[in-house]
Amino acid sequence: MAFSVCCKTLQDTDILAGHFAKIVSEGCFVTLFGEIGAGKTAFVKLVTKYLGVKESVTSPSFVILNEYHSGIIPVYHFDLYRLENVGIRTIYDELREYSEGKILTFVEWADFSQNEVPFNRLEINVTYGNNDYREYTFKPFGNREEKIIEELQQCY
Repeated sequence: MAFSVCCKTLQDTDILAGHFAKIVSEGCFVTLFGEIGAGKTAFVKLVTKYLGVKESVTSPSFVILNEYHSGIIPVYHFDLYRLENVGIRTIYDELREYSEGKILTFVEWADFSQNEVPFNRLEINVTYGNNDYREYTFKPFGNREEKIIEELQQCY
């Protein structure tokens, strides 16, 4: 069961991020898909704002992982874009470790993970179209993630 939200403005995306942050405040493992510039990092920044993260949230493109501990739950933000096959294999265990407990983990460019992300996850595909609209499509993999989608649908 996938669910999509079209955001016509940055304010629409901000509202979506606020709803999402409230729903995942107990933790979730999130994989993000989309072209360069689609809005993956922008969405993460907005979600972390609503979780009370005080640090400056930036793309982890060159460092692979950014950690934020000042919010209501720890947030881990991976970017797999610059890792190649060997590099991905070195972080498999970490990805699994960051999928458990009351933490929120975002993995950008999860398409480079060679399907080595935890089975229970929430996939978000970000696409953009005419007039810079962004469409966020949420797809659950697991019972908890299905409940997250159900709660998000109730907001719209």
